[in-house]
Amino acid sequence: MGIFNCVFGVIVLVNMIASEGKYGLANGLSMNYYIMACPFADGIIKNTVNRALQSDPTLAAALVRMHFHDCFVEGCDGSVLIDSTKDNTAEKDSPANLSLRGYEIIDAAKDALERQCPGVVSCADILAMAARDAVFFAGGPVYEIPKGRKDGRRSKIEDTINLPAPTLNSSELIRMFGQRGFTAQEMVALSGGHTLGTARCSSFKSRLSNFDSTHDMDPSMDTQFARTLSKTCSAGDKAEQPFDSTRNTFDNDYFNALQRKAGVLFSDQTLFASPRTRGIVNAYAMNMAMFFFDFQQAMVKMGMMDVKEGSKGEVRNNCRVIN
Repeated sequence: MGIFNCVFGVIVLVNMIASEGKYGLANGLSMNYYIMACPFADGIIKNTVNRALQSDPTLAAALVRMHFHDCFVEGCDGSVLIDSTKDNTAEKDSPANLSLRGYEIIDAAKDALERQCPGVVSCADILAMAARDAVFFAGGPVYEIPKGRKDGRRSKIEDTINLPAPTLNSSELIRMFGQRGFTAQEMVALSGGHTLGTARCSSFKSRLSNFDSTHDMDPSMDTQFARTLSKTCSAGDKAEQPFDSTRNTFDNDYFNALQRKAGVLFSDQTLFASPRTRGIVNAYAMNMAMFFFDFQQAMVKMGMMDVKEGSKGEVRNNCRVIN
């Protein structure tokens, strides 16, 4: 058994070095950042996520969404994890973030890591790795991410204005993502993360009545699907509608739904309604391998947005509290 572990360790090290050569360094990040200081970090996080998803598969979507909401506000710095105080209302208490879930998974991974290698692994890295593992355990692509993010010291509700709203059209999405360095194709690939999870009625009810000056209902939506959404909303603003028919499985059914004009959010269906992005939607609906490849590339890129390094950040002892 000892020989097997030794050989396995060598294989892992060789693979990580190869990955390092492929991706190189960016913003102080490295594929093998913890190889010496906390070599079991990946395994600890993966096991924590796996246990959580076995109990509640819906948490896969929650972890991916939380990582996205973290990165699009002040960069991938774990700021979405910070609790509000009497002197500061943090990001997580923004209306856009009130439905975020899965904080307890990050806490559990952090506690386990602190027992193994205290003060080494940042909360920002834990969240990025947890999202990666959630995609994998839900049946999505296997990919590696560079590590070494530091935790930010700022978390303010007003910063969440930078989150894309569910009412944006394709041109607005392209412009918003473009400002963060993403192409239209990368934006559509990242939107494919909606293959997991649900949306609340409050996010799409505006599509169902008094849509605009000439339409009562959003014309980009199938009428039968509109009835489905109306039935969902009859249970109230917090009622949830799955993004596609396989809410806990990472696949390309989300794009098939867009082709059927059954996108839940306006910002989903606009990807098919707009000629600028329709071809990308059709390509991903036809070729799941293409979607998987583009998604993992876009996730790696997103995970390097405005990361903190060196003295610009810290490694929190508790992911909910600034040191």
